[in-house]
Amino acid sequence: MNEELQVRGRSDDDAYARAGVDIGAGNAAVALYRMRTAGWRHANQLDALGGFAGLFAYPSPDAENVLVGSADGVGTKILVAAALRRYDSVGQDLVNHCVNDILVTNATPLFFLDYLAVGSLDPEMAGSVVAGVHEACRRNNVALLGGETAEMPGLYAPGHFDLAGTIVGTVRRAELPHVESVDPGDAIVGLPSNGLQTNGYSLARSLIAESEWAHPFDGATFGERLLAIHPSFLEPVRAVQRVARVKAMAHITGGGLLENVPRTLREGVKAVFDASAWSVPAIVAEVAARAQLTHQERYRTLNMGIGFTLIVPAQDAAAALAAVPGAVLAGRVEVREAGEPAVVVRPPSAA
Repeated sequence: MNEELQVRGRSDDDAYARAGVDIGAGNAAVALYRMRTAGWRHANQLDALGGFAGLFAYPSPDAENVLVGSADGVGTKILVAAALRRYDSVGQDLVNHCVNDILVTNATPLFFLDYLAVGSLDPEMAGSVVAGVHEACRRNNVALLGGETAEMPGLYAPGHFDLAGTIVGTVRRAELPHVESVDPGDAIVGLPSNGLQTNGYSLARSLIAESEWAHPFDGATFGERLLAIHPSFLEPVRAVQRVARVKAMAHITGGGLLENVPRTLREGVKAVFDASAWSVPAIVAEVAARAQLTHQERYRTLNMGIGFTLIVPAQDAAAALAAVPGAVLAGRVEVREAGEPAVVVRPPSAA
């Protein structure tokens, strides 16, 4: 039977929740943050909490420029890196993830700060992590201004660590995306993911045992596929923008298409995706299959092969697709009637 997906609340039977990550609780926490911080906002803050990135007007006569900031981590992908003693890739994951988060506002990244926390400092491990951070900053033309290395015995087990980062970029007000400009008939361009990116790892680790990580899988090993570096979408997005008008963008991370794409839609419209338009990376399909995720759970838990979305006018779609190898026409914007979901994902069998 064909299924169509819609955004719903938490289910106690959700596979990701059973693995220890409750997307619904995360949504509830953000709602609580908004409520408890609603009484005061800095005069130069342009938006509320809960988006991909925050906007801050320059405290200067140049009122046309806006600062954009975001902070994030790599999640439990770190546990895979620690077990395999592969540290440089998570540093690149971190920077690229943060670049993508501010990219949805059309920001150009300026500088980055990292935070590395360990129980006992291993200089070689720390050096490898920071080398990965630096390499991704170089590739994205972002200044690595510094950061913090914190040694906290007792808080982290031997060999374990945590990694987070803060990025700041800039965009002119006139160049900010405008969700209100999104109209029925607009095309949704999807940029492909190369794996789990930086979410879904608690579920993946609960299903793919560490003893399997050295086993061959999809032309490499399970471990290598789990550590595939989260790509930066900065250059592909700029390539699309050179040939098409981009109205809104979403970084597809935790919550998948169902939770992230609604941020790019105004009232009265919905995003309708055709899952037959793209392929799903083998490691993502493997996790979904082992977890026996329903069609809806797949697109709320994992990226399912789409790492970033851009909404463009229908007449610009062909040029946008030609600008980026691997880009796909993932869906369309349609009229949303009362009571309809904001996002629908039609499975390949429904095409």
